Amino acid sequence: MGKQSKYVSRTPDANGFIDWTDEENRIWHDLMARQQVNLPGRACDEYLRGLELLDLPPDRIPQLEEVNKVLRAATGWETAQVPALIPFDEFFRLLANRQFPVATFIRTREEFDYLQEPDIFHEIFGHCPLLTNPAFGHFTARYGELGLHAEPKERAYLARLYWFTVEFGLLETPQGRRIYGGGILSSPGETLYAMESDQPERCPLDVLDALRTPYRIDIMQPIYYTLSHVEQLFEIADMDIMKLVHQAMELGLYEPRFPPRNAA
Repeated sequence: MGKQSKYVSRTPDANGFIDWTDEENRIWHDLMARQQVNLPGRACDEYLRGLELLDLPPDRIPQLEEVNKVLRAATGWETAQVPALIPFDEFFRLLANRQFPVATFIRTREEFDYLQEPDIFHEIFGHCPLLTNPAFGHFTARYGELGLHAEPKERAYLARLYWFTVEFGLLETPQGRRIYGGGILSSPGETLYAMESDQPERCPLDVLDALRTPYRIDIMQPIYYTLSHVEQLFEIADMDIMKLVHQAMELGLYEPRFPPRNAA
């Protein structure tokens, strides 16, 4: 990948065990405690069921094998320990093989509210609960298969679909608006903003539109795409997504809904 991380992932021992420090475990506890109060009535039912299944320890960072046992039994997924940043080829290969990459570091208190690269809290707390859901798991694996065989420019368009679903997807359900995107579910600020602010636009997901919509990783999102239920991800995964990618490439990107980074 193109940038360097200031974080270094912790290396497991021969038994797959990581000896986290007391401070790292306290950071996990504080992140989890802060976000759990925001989830009722905001996180989708599928996520909450997955969170209950995982039964994450509140007082320490879980060992990956603890998470893997639950994921394997539910959908055949498991986590894979990776360095802080990995090449795109490896990212797609892991997803295609139902292995969700988890960088084994946790943010510092200086970046407690926000960091641009995904840490273990983002990956485990934000994404792994929904990997117990068959539709979400199928879509994520399909995305990995497509990305693994795509050209670099095609991958740039595919990344937008991942962003607006896996990371920042919303549901508009009969019970009300709910969150399924892990980028929102692991961020207290974005959780409240995505659900309650009148600033962002929320549109039903059209795959071609999502492929053409620019985004920035360092701001609250100006637009969210919505599904009516998580099972729609089955339907999206079975579309000819690469045909839509090529249509998006021909049509080009929409005008960004945000200022350039250096003008923000």
